[in-house]
Amino acid sequence: MRKRLIIFDFDGTLGDTRRTIVTTMQMTIKELRLPGRSDDECAATIGLPLVGCFKAMFPDLQAEQIELCADTYRRIFNENQRIIKPQAFPHVVETLSALKEQGFTLTIASSRSHASLSELTKDMGISESISYLIGADDVKKAKPEPEPVLNTLSAMNYEASETLVVGDMAVDILMGANAGAKTCGVTWGNGTKKELQEAGADFIIDSMKELIEIADKI
Repeated sequence: MRKRLIIFDFDGTLGDTRRTIVTTMQMTIKELRLPGRSDDECAATIGLPLVGCFKAMFPDLQAEQIELCADTYRRIFNENQRIIKPQAFPHVVETLSALKEQGFTLTIASSRSHASLSELTKDMGISESISYLIGADDVKKAKPEPEPVLNTLSAMNYEASETLVVGDMAVDILMGANAGAKTCGVTWGNGTKKELQEAGADFIIDSMKELIEIADKI
């Protein structure tokens, strides 16, 4: 019997990118002279596609203003990423390595760009454990829609019944559930345990090390 497929979110699940993202959002808001937003208000949008982040924070902005926010964010983020280096969360690197060694297929489905994912996974030392990447620019319908999971299943030749989706936000859990996969919420990211429970997560873990035991239950 073959091992299963595990699809990970990136921001807040594998990579501790909160400080880089929040700082970049606030710099973008300041540069465009928009009303300020707190750290928590910015962090609450992590996991959404970039345009969706600014729509959530500024629902009255016109489409062209939202696009300007997104373009400004991308420019500033590329600069900040060289200064504020994202780090892997505790036990991520060794847990991914152990799961791959046990025969699991590991992939990432994220709301950030494909190129950014490729660069960050290399920087964090986890690229060799990851078999496939899907970024926001690889899909038409992002989280919580199931397209990122369904595309991964098709590309990797797995069924939803063989799959676990792991993420820190409700949108990750809903994405997995909408595709028919099992889901696991993580409590060290940007979402709360209550939000993960309300989204219907099948499992919730407090440390990446716990995933090894859960993966054998899929």
